[in-house]
Amino acid sequence: MLNRILGWSRAAKRMLVVAMDICLGIIAMWLAFTLRLETPHWPSGMQWLAYALVPALAFPIFAKLGLYRAIFRYTGITALITTGKAVAIYGALLLGCLLAAQWEGVPRSVGILQPLLFMLLVGASRALGWLALAGRSSHAPYRLLIYGAGSAGAQTAAGLGSMRQYLLKGFVDDDASKIGRSINGVRVHASNALPEVVRRFGITDVLLALPSTTRERRRQIIESLRELPVRIRTLPGLSDLASGRVTVTDFQDLEIEDLLGREPVAPDPGLLGRNLAGTVVLVTGAGGSIGSELCRQIVREGPRQLLLVDHSEYALYSIHHELEALAHQGEHACALVPLLASVTHKARMADICQQYRPTSIYHAAAYKHVPMVEANAGESVLNNVFGTLNMVRMALEHGARHFVLVSTDKAVRPTNVMGASKRVAELVLQAIAASRQPPFGAPATAPWSCPTRFSMVRFGNVLGSSGSVIPLFRRQIATGGPVTVTHPEVTRYFMTIPEAAQLVLQAGAMAEGGDLFLLDMGEPIRIVQLARRMVALAGLTVRDEQHPGGEIAIKFTGLRPGEKLYEELLIGDHPLPTAHPRILRAREEHLAWPQLHALLQSLQAAADLNDEEAIRHLLGQLVQGYKPHASPKPC
Repeated sequence: MLNRILGWSRAAKRMLVVAMDICLGIIAMWLAFTLRLETPHWPSGMQWLAYALVPALAFPIFAKLGLYRAIFRYTGITALITTGKAVAIYGALLLGCLLAAQWEGVPRSVGILQPLLFMLLVGASRALGWLALAGRSSHAPYRLLIYGAGSAGAQTAAGLGSMRQYLLKGFVDDDASKIGRSINGVRVHASNALPEVVRRFGITDVLLALPSTTRERRRQIIESLRELPVRIRTLPGLSDLASGRVTVTDFQDLEIEDLLGREPVAPDPGLLGRNLAGTVVLVTGAGGSIGSELCRQIVREGPRQLLLVDHSEYALYSIHHELEALAHQGEHACALVPLLASVTHKARMADICQQYRPTSIYHAAAYKHVPMVEANAGESVLNNVFGTLNMVRMALEHGARHFVLVSTDKAVRPTNVMGASKRVAELVLQAIAASRQPPFGAPATAPWSCPTRFSMVRFGNVLGSSGSVIPLFRRQIATGGPVTVTHPEVTRYFMTIPEAAQLVLQAGAMAEGGDLFLLDMGEPIRIVQLARRMVALAGLTVRDEQHPGGEIAIKFTGLRPGEKLYEELLIGDHPLPTAHPRILRAREEHLAWPQLHALLQSLQAAADLNDEEAIRHLLGQLVQGYKPHASPKPC
């Protein structure tokens, strides 16, 4: 029967509870008359009006105070106070009505007795409902331990009554004053007792109820849980909780930032919006991982117009639809212009820049998947190199004041076409920024300096972007493995998508012309360690020679074409500080524009013919340290 009721719609269950409360109110009225008259009672005459007052007064008051919005979901002092307040208001109104009306046969004491009895019956009904749900949860498939006995943890525990898959077995907290106490009858344990608690209660899941703690503290807690056979879940962040988009019972997998092992670099608000407010901004690759995050952050800074350029119809539709929804909510007043176009089509980009005259251009359009670019060198060079060259020319010819290129650490001493093509794109910006003659058209008769501030931003792998290992590892773990890693020694720098976008925007604000910016990203991470960490955090064990009974194997597949074991961020030495303590400026050697231009003409001819041998030869002439070579085998 209970299963059938729980399967009803929310509206149907709400009507059931309303009907139950009305019935309880009428029963309480009958008991009040019976106790007052000291005999079993059957209403007659004006007494029927007293009975009619029950639904007329109780329902609107209970509904107004929210008793029907979350029935049986939360327990504790808050729910008791709300119920008591509702019945008290009802009782005062009932007594007032009876005193004013003075109906024959209706004792005034009924106005006191009935609300007291009503309160007992309503409270009992809620308690019985909670116990019924709690009894169901005893058969829950997952046994939960909440790490954090603060308000978020307590609210989560209160909400578990409606979640049939979890049975709460305890809290864990670092605060010595809370250890040994109980929250709604559930004991709080010390953090150093975690292994024993997990073993004793058969814990399957640990929930981090720490929405306001630092990333470093979360990392320490996660590390302490890695050796335990549990899944680690987390609550949404404070911003999501405050917005109402999620609740404390909306458990999530660990955020990819928790796998980073460091605090994300905080942006400088003054730098973020310096070149954006009230201007026309163009973003190429607007539908990509970095481009879309750039657009989200740009609209917050109040540009007059945001031009969204992408060659993918679906990607362009998705980001435009998302940003339009924000505009309709009145959060960001900005004219959005979706433009389906490719940066390789010079005439189309010229038309766009002529019509809209962007003040700032953020160039994020590029092919970046290393094996894919390696297998399609001609098309990739046309997009990454000559698409950039087209946009640089448009910026100069149509008066853009700022131009920022999104680059990559793979441009440093590259072993692949993707990295080499991005380094050539950097060389284009550096050469033009340093040129003393117009790069396009007739030479200047007077001293000439580049009117556009060109800058480049170089960063490592972006967590959660298209092609990132994080989503791949999660899919592989969910299907039972194996988790595929190319080589045991592969090491990468990682950053989050918001960090990457903020870095791009801040770099544009600090640019003086020809600048190359990079982020102090801390220590790099071995990919195999990341894979092991993700397996452990999923509550599983790695199957290897030391642990042949583990659930998930890690398989080494060999380095992919063009893949490096280690990535670097800097070609030279001694980067310079900037206005942001974690952003560095590099000055690197480059070719003069006349020399670069001649080689670019040859490279374009080879790319047009898709002559991969000639492309790689010319990239070797253009890019310092470019050494394509065979991939080493895994150990």
